[in-house]
Amino acid sequence: QQNELNSFLWTIKKDPPSYFFGTIHVPYTRVWDFVPENSKKAFQQSHIVYFELDLTDPYTISALTSCQLLPQGENLQDVLPRDIYHRLKRHLEYVKLMMPSWITPDQRGKGLYADYLFNAIAGNWERKRPVWAMLMVNSLTEADIKSRGVPVLDLYLAQEAERLRKQTGAVEKVEEQCHLLNGLNFSQV
Repeated sequence: QQNELNSFLWTIKKDPPSYFFGTIHVPYTRVWDFVPENSKKAFQQSHIVYFELDLTDPYTISALTSCQLLPQGENLQDVLPRDIYHRLKRHLEYVKLMMPSWITPDQRGKGLYADYLFNAIAGNWERKRPVWAMLMVNSLTEADIKSRGVPVLDLYLAQEAERLRKQTGAVEKVEEQCHLLNGLNFSQV
């Protein structure tokens, strides 16, 4: 039942109230039907919405892309153990081969083709830091590919907030997230 679901919504009791809602970075269509009505209602009634990052800002996307890269002159082959690097390379060749069968007719109708999606996700993979290569590999599954073109929950809510002319902002800067992830040592990754 909708009213029995854990809402991941916390209320900060003040006048007017503030809300804190925990999101997940997956296509919103996978979770939207399970977001309880109290959370949707809090979003609708809000005038100001803050997100983890501003995913509608081109600078944010550009900075996220840049922070994933190894220092100039370094490649993944230089920092990964040889066997892991070759397994990764073979896996990406497999994914590239399989992707045309993973693309849905709806995606093709929107102009999302396998080569385009592969390059959008895995392009320049040899320059990525290991932690970002790991996150990239985790997103190269058939289910994830079939949902490409559908915004993640955070982006969907940000787009809805803009459409509804709500004031928006972000609580983190890209550099904060990048520093955290890029600070993990190899054994942690």
